[in-house]
Amino acid sequence: MPERRMLHDSLLETAVRDPGKEALVVDGRRISYAELRGMALSLARALRENGLERGDRVVVFTDNSLACVVSIFGSLLAGGVFVVVNPQTKEDKLTYILNDCEASFVVTEGKIAAVASRSLADAPSVKAAFCAARPATVEGMLDLEPVLEGEEPPLERPATIPLDLAALIYTSGTTGNPKGVMVTHLNMVFAAGSIAEYLRLRPHDRILGVVPLAFDYGLYQLLMSVHIGGTLVLERSFAYPAQILKRVDEERVTVFPGVPTIFATLLSTHQRTPLLHTTVERVTNTAAALPPTFHDPLREIFPNALVFRMYGLTECKRVSYLEPELLEERPTSVGKAIPGTQTLVLDAEGNPVEPGETGILHVRGPHVMAGYWRQPELSAEMLVDGPLPGERMLCTHDHFTIDEEGFLYFVGRSDDIIKTRGEKVSPIEVENALYAIPGVREAAVLGVPDELLGEAIHAYVALDDGVELTERDLAAACRERLEGFMVPSKFLFVDELPKTTTGKIRKKGLLTG
Repeated sequence: MPERRMLHDSLLETAVRDPGKEALVVDGRRISYAELRGMALSLARALRENGLERGDRVVVFTDNSLACVVSIFGSLLAGGVFVVVNPQTKEDKLTYILNDCEASFVVTEGKIAAVASRSLADAPSVKAAFCAARPATVEGMLDLEPVLEGEEPPLERPATIPLDLAALIYTSGTTGNPKGVMVTHLNMVFAAGSIAEYLRLRPHDRILGVVPLAFDYGLYQLLMSVHIGGTLVLERSFAYPAQILKRVDEERVTVFPGVPTIFATLLSTHQRTPLLHTTVERVTNTAAALPPTFHDPLREIFPNALVFRMYGLTECKRVSYLEPELLEERPTSVGKAIPGTQTLVLDAEGNPVEPGETGILHVRGPHVMAGYWRQPELSAEMLVDGPLPGERMLCTHDHFTIDEEGFLYFVGRSDDIIKTRGEKVSPIEVENALYAIPGVREAAVLGVPDELLGEAIHAYVALDDGVELTERDLAAACRERLEGFMVPSKFLFVDELPKTTTGKIRKKGLLTG
């Protein structure tokens, strides 16, 4: 069997070995590996015919859909780099991403095509755009359906190598603009294999996908499913829990990935009407820490499942996991480094801390990102000298402790980025949205520890004299400008925000005042 070096190799391999195997269940359709390969190759040909060159960026602005999955693999098979963007993204941020990565192509669909169309007007690097279910009111885009329905073209392997970029994953930055995490084929093939190994996944597994593919946790459900030759049951969201749980039973889902907010919804329902889903064999959690009080109820709902606590960040995908057999013994630990990697908890001088002492977590391994797209200074803050000459390792800037047996415990973040609902949020971006509301004089946004969300977003606001705005007014205005997970959960009105002697808003004063 040839070695899998490129991210798309698993798809090609399974399509030959088991062409009729279900690769994807989505929107009422069942797509085999052979069908997925055919559609991806057809899109790859269309991209090349429209001028895609090795390394060109393809922005995929879609929901969790067949078009999204095909675009990911079609981009790779053409020799391009895919950039999946959250479908909730507003026009100004989409325009920023298109120009920042100098996108050559865009794939979009349905109702959000209008947003993409307006952004394209200010993105001169884009050569062509493809649209699934294109509305009649949107012009200037190529219809995606005829491209995918054509006869499968012969395989033309791109000239890319494992060190080439496979994807840019945009995450919030301290400047208010998102930053592109550069991940190579080597990074992603290794990460998918390592995670699949410790989760003990097998070809018969059927993985639920409810987390957006725009976020690495959702994306890797697809990549791991294809890596093992399994099946992904892809849903657009967890907005209708009863419907999703029905699908879990109907599709005999074996792997249930979630975040604490999803599990909180399940537990709330379980208290009213007991839930029981016996096909599930793995329950995985990342983003915010899973409250230990969730462990027992989850095992009641999924009595045949192993529950995995995990920790990670986009810059290396996954850092650590706790063996499910140790859940009772170490209910607050995030475990040890994933297979094939090493973690170090270091003090300010770069020396390993003693058990129980707090230090900064560092990560070594093939999964560490190549850096941030065209941001060398920011990359240098995260990629620091490793133990070997010339080696670069990831400095997470997160505070951790380690015990005598090497198990990791998360203490807190050391930057201003808020991590809520499994997503990173820049306070500056939210503050900018608040300042855009007429009548808002001053605004400060910060994260407050929350058992379910990881951090809840609180906004402190001072209004202009004579202006009357309510929490509901501010929330509505924010929803017009921000993705849903970025809208503050609480607004607090103050006469004036505390400031330093230099006139800067002093956020620590808000927490202690």
